[in-house]
Amino acid sequence: MRLWLDNDGCPRIVRELIFKAAGRRNFAVTVVGNSYMVVPPGPNYAMVVVDGGFDAADNHIADQAAPGDIVITADIPLAARVVAKKATALSPRGELFDAESIGDRLAMRNLHQELRSGGEIKGGPPPLGDLDKKRFADAFDRLLTQTLNAARTPR
Repeated sequence: MRLWLDNDGCPRIVRELIFKAAGRRNFAVTVVGNSYMVVPPGPNYAMVVVDGGFDAADNHIADQAAPGDIVITADIPLAARVVAKKATALSPRGELFDAESIGDRLAMRNLHQELRSGGEIKGGPPPLGDLDKKRFADAFDRLLTQTLNAARTPR
C-alpha cells in the first residue's frame, strides 16, 4: 500500500497528520506537486515534482496509483480516476471517495461547476476548520487501519 498525496492545495495540517501516521505505522507516502516541498527524511517518503502542465500532478497520481493505494485529494475527477483503478481517495475534509460514492460526488461537482460558471455560486469552499480537521483525522485513521489490515491479511 502506498499513500499518494496530491499536494496542490493540500492544507499543511493534513500533510503533517499524514507524515506522523507514516512514521508511526510504517507506510510509504509519495507527495506529488508542481513545485518542490520538503518531506521528512527516510525511505518511506518521496517527493515527485511534475512539470507545470494542466493536471500534470493528477495525471501522475492516476497513472501510478494501484489497487489498495490511498490517494489524498480534493480533486473529484482525480478521485474518480483512482477509484476506477480500485484505489481509495479521501479529501482533506474527510470525505471518502469509493466505488459507491464517487458517481454522486462527480455529479454534484459538475452541477456546482455549472452554477459557478453561470454566476449562481461565487467562490470556492471555506477554509479548513477545526471540525474539518477532526473529520479528516478520524476518516484517515479508519481508512488507514482498514487498508493496512487488509494488506497484512494473508490470502
